[in-house]
Amino acid sequence: MSSSFRHSVCKWCYPSLPLESLARAAREMGVDSVELLDPAEWPVVQRLGLTCAMANGTTTITHGFNRREHHAQYVPTMIDRIRACAAAGLPNVICFSGNRAGLADEQGLENCAIGLRQLMGEAERAKVTVFMELLNSRVDHPDYMCDHTAWGAELCRRVGSERFKLLYDIYHMQIMEGDVIRTIQANARYIGHYHTGGCPGRHEIDDTQELHYPAIMRAIQATGFTGFVAQEFVPVNDPLTSLRAAVQRCTV
Repeated sequence: MSSSFRHSVCKWCYPSLPLESLARAAREMGVDSVELLDPAEWPVVQRLGLTCAMANGTTTITHGFNRREHHAQYVPTMIDRIRACAAAGLPNVICFSGNRAGLADEQGLENCAIGLRQLMGEAERAKVTVFMELLNSRVDHPDYMCDHTAWGAELCRRVGSERFKLLYDIYHMQIMEGDVIRTIQANARYIGHYHTGGCPGRHEIDDTQELHYPAIMRAIQATGFTGFVAQEFVPVNDPLTSLRAAVQRCTV
């Protein structure tokens, strides 16, 4: 296995597989986590000796921290989720910016910082890291605000806590920016988790797509990254065969 980072897999990509079946198969492949799970699902993977490296939060992709009127709902519910993660021994929880819906990026940035700073005291006490995911707004999530690494990095600077990081989705950022390896190198201090996916189409990360994942993984490893790289592609071939191949491709 990799000498630095660990492997995870996102459950939503395998709708035909029961969670326990996926977890058992993942464990046999040397994968340490099944992620993007709700609290009721956490014990299923933990009973099998795995973790949930990225727990679901309470925001949605379209409605997040970029509007002040959402803070009254999401600040307390995210604090509750942070506490639940800590009680379960889980390290990380996801959140989203929300869509622009006419809101300027600068105002959304400031609103996100205001809301997220209210979580950081609890996150720091609980030793749980809150992640905002970078998503593309061209193909999959039209109008999503946190759609460029530079915007996310500035948000990290404004929040000002080691308990707030970016989830860098390689597939999404290839669509929005390209220049994946250099961007990872330049922003490594702000990135605490990675997702994979073949581009275009978010399918297998094999020779059918435009990204060369072994080189990307070596670049991630070279930054000293010790977190999780999660497979988040939708297989078109046999799911577990494709997952095994992807884990092997990302083991450097």
